Amino acid sequence: MGGTVFALRDVGGRDVALVGGKGANLGELSRIDGLQVPQGFCVSTEVFDRVVGASSALVEALERLSRLKVEEREALEERAAALRELIEGLAIPADVEQAITRQLRQLGEHDACAVRSSATAEDSPGASFAGQHDTYLNIVGAPAILQHIRRCWASLFSDRAVAYRLQQGFDPRKVHMAVVVQKMLLPQAAGVLFTADPVSSSRRIVSIDACFGLGEALVSGRVSADNYQVRDGQLIAKTIASKQRATRALPHGGTEERALEPEQQRRQVLLDEQILQLARLGRQIEAHFGQPQDVEWCLVEDELYVVQSRPITTLYPIPEAGEPGNHVYVSVGHQQMMTDAMKPLGLSLHQLAAGRPMYAAGGRLFVDVAKQLATQAGRDLLLKVLRGYDPLLEDALLTILQRGDLIESPPVEPAGAAAGKSPPAHPGFQSQIEADPAIVPELMARSQASIAALKRDIRDQSGIELLDFIEHDVQLMKGSWLEPRNFGAIMAGMNAATWLNEHMLEWLGEKNAADALAQSVPNNVTAEMGLELLDVADVLRPHPEVVAYLQRAKDDGFLAGLAQLSGGPAAREALAAYLEKYGMRCPGEIDVTRTRWHEAPTALVPALLANIRSFAPGESRRRLERGLQLAAKKERELLERLKQLPDGEQKASETSRTIQRLRMFMGYREYPKYGIASRYSLYRQALLAEADRLVQAGVLREREDLYYLTFQELRRVVSERELDRALVRQRQAEHEYHRRLRPPRIITSDGEIFTGAYRRGDLPAGALAGLAVSAGVVEGRARVLSSMAGAELEAGDILVTACTDPGWTPVFVAIAGLVTEVGGLMTHGAVIAREYGLPAVVGVENATRSIRDGQRIRVHGGEGYVELLER
Repeated sequence: MGGTVFALRDVGGRDVALVGGKGANLGELSRIDGLQVPQGFCVSTEVFDRVVGASSALVEALERLSRLKVEEREALEERAAALRELIEGLAIPADVEQAITRQLRQLGEHDACAVRSSATAEDSPGASFAGQHDTYLNIVGAPAILQHIRRCWASLFSDRAVAYRLQQGFDPRKVHMAVVVQKMLLPQAAGVLFTADPVSSSRRIVSIDACFGLGEALVSGRVSADNYQVRDGQLIAKTIASKQRATRALPHGGTEERALEPEQQRRQVLLDEQILQLARLGRQIEAHFGQPQDVEWCLVEDELYVVQSRPITTLYPIPEAGEPGNHVYVSVGHQQMMTDAMKPLGLSLHQLAAGRPMYAAGGRLFVDVAKQLATQAGRDLLLKVLRGYDPLLEDALLTILQRGDLIESPPVEPAGAAAGKSPPAHPGFQSQIEADPAIVPELMARSQASIAALKRDIRDQSGIELLDFIEHDVQLMKGSWLEPRNFGAIMAGMNAATWLNEHMLEWLGEKNAADALAQSVPNNVTAEMGLELLDVADVLRPHPEVVAYLQRAKDDGFLAGLAQLSGGPAAREALAAYLEKYGMRCPGEIDVTRTRWHEAPTALVPALLANIRSFAPGESRRRLERGLQLAAKKERELLERLKQLPDGEQKASETSRTIQRLRMFMGYREYPKYGIASRYSLYRQALLAEADRLVQAGVLREREDLYYLTFQELRRVVSERELDRALVRQRQAEHEYHRRLRPPRIITSDGEIFTGAYRRGDLPAGALAGLAVSAGVVEGRARVLSSMAGAELEAGDILVTACTDPGWTPVFVAIAGLVTEVGGLMTHGAVIAREYGLPAVVGVENATRSIRDGQRIRVHGGEGYVELLER
């Protein structure tokens, strides 16, 4: 289909390249039975391309604009203004002008029209360009309409549109503009309708905003609007705003705002029946497009018209359990401290490894806990477990349970009914584990032997045999993780910490006693990883040539260049040994598609240089000893105070035994994750080798294509030696979209999002509430980081980030405190902060947005809040 000017009824969803997103959507709307859409036509992108292409000055200006970055704001504004001026001065070709004039005669030559921009990039699945390009209302006469068509073209290069496209990754040379001209309606009321509630994200609720007059003032935020909510065909809420002004069309063109009469200001804009009729139209439009819609509507002589519909791009996708009924999905990423979007291969492999069904949505994984919440025992256990991961998860679930409309209250179980149910670890068996000091070294040795066998055996695998081998090994890993002794050892340390915190608070009024007692515990492989990087720094520090070389290192092959430097061989040996032990790790390591340190060792260079710069030789040993001394001192102090109490000897004896259990088992909590990361790294190497073979065979274009296939899809590709390249491109675009989404802690099968909150009234004004996970108070410069890459931290800095998994540990030795948006008492950041004695507050909602990089803050790690010392 090609041409210049098309009636709306002649275009549809497949014609975005020709008539832009708005024109294509209006064409689709025109085809829906029972829907009234104002008549109109589209001036195609081919006209825009023809006119622009004929101007060498414009082509050159576009080329200059494409070379700019979004940060170069002054240059962007200057070049965008020059483009707009050039475009508004262009002549519309005579044949196009004639075609437009013919269409205008059919609409009514002297009737007013709305002239709307319709860019090819707008209203796409991954980005909404609503409000980025211009719309002109009540334009009368062919000359004025032709001039406003040029203005719409020019609005493609408004400052806000250019900046937004660059942020979204759109090349300015590859975005084109069509223009929609529609017969102007003179509405008594207008507004917008969302087929999913924009506040709660519930797909069951239709939310309608309505104002008197034209809707443009509402969209631009100049007037207040009524809000109506309809759920399942029933009007459930009405908020009647004070509407002091309305925008009206003028008889000879243009618009003006007028004050409303006092009696009209508090009047309901739409009748209840009109609200319900509009909600039904919204559902009809949503069904046609197959996804939630943002609909613009107007009321003319008591008839409802639709003037636009676009997808709602801000909604988080709903996981699908595939079973009827209500579902409550809890984020896996908020428990694993990795909330970034994962690629399909990483998602599917982690689903294989999971001990329970997981559902993917928006590049993240979720578990459905509805069945657990339906029984009292299930909900009690779930709330207890989630409290350790992230207290906001617990609070969000409590909100769902208190509301009562998603999960019914469980039946009251008869006395003794729970007796036959097996707890996660039998108390007698748990006691045996806690009494056996050899269990942790035995479990670690068994894991190391298993990983060594995997490393040996996976080398000889390829093709379908490799995938079968990995799938079998994943099941072995899962069985090892769920094995009672492994689980019991982890729970032993966690239970000891809980017992100490509860009893020391009850008996001595001592808060967070386990924090100090957990410093420098043995067998914490993640804490050792950070300390051993200090030892590597000790090897490098005496050699200025090596340090200078590292400061310039940009290439991941930099290790080879060390051999020629004074002190280089020793530095290379130390780094190689570190990578041999820890090189399988990286931030986001539960995603097998993430690049590991042994592949990209430059990721460690900033932390290594910070260690060289900030610390004297022997810092690792000093920290370990300092932690041991502080823990021992805290133990003596607590036991002495306990002995002064009634039954003091018994309390002291029980406390002493629990401290020993804490120190015996707490470090092991990090080891299973180390084992998983080790296995995932070996899977990754083998899968990339298979991808290289597929590239050589012409099946894949590049090895990274396999990241965008699920494990089962990869199996088919390996077997059939064919790849749907369009699927890979689609998945790549979806991943970029998913990366921009903010994942919810909890989302229901209706799409409703629950975030949880801290219900406290004891905070200083302006303080940010969180969870106290590592005692102490520290004041310093906040470093707000989204990734570890390029993190230039100084001693005394406070790290502020969304979440930390073990891959962040190398930077922990250089910081003085920690603030994260996600986390709980037993998540990685909290465990390592206590091990290193760093004050830490986790679960601080929107910390990375509320705290500026470089701002001075004070972290109250024992009380659970952060003060902003600079505004």
